Amino acid sequence: MSAELRAAEPGDAALLAALCREHAAYEGLAPCGDAGFEARLAAALAAGRLHAWLAWQADAPLGYASLTLDFATLTARPFAHLDCLYLRPAARGQGLGARLLARAQHFAATLGCAELQWQTPAWNEGAQ
Repeated sequence: MSAELRAAEPGDAALLAALCREHAAYEGLAPCGDAGFEARLAAALAAGRLHAWLAWQADAPLGYASLTLDFATLTARPFAHLDCLYLRPAARGQGLGARLLARAQHFAATLGCAELQWQTPAWNEGAQ
């Protein structure tokens, strides 16, 4: 799929919030997005607490991946946690998820992370 990947910026918080709501519905989770949700996403992106990438084709957003950084006591090394990876239905099965994952892995490696950890629901065989 010929999609563009770019880092999310604080100004992308409304778009990211919309994708998060779709993602939560897809996974059967409680709806996210209370009154301060977008502002908290924007603040986390601005502060470097949240790192995210958006996938685009033409002017249409296709999905996103996001990660946070943490530290493992037992290895005394930083690691990255891939918090979310979501693609809209039309974008699935075309290699875009692998591209987003590779972008997150590269980012984590540049920060010296020893590993990238990710969990996905057991029913999501395509993501596994």
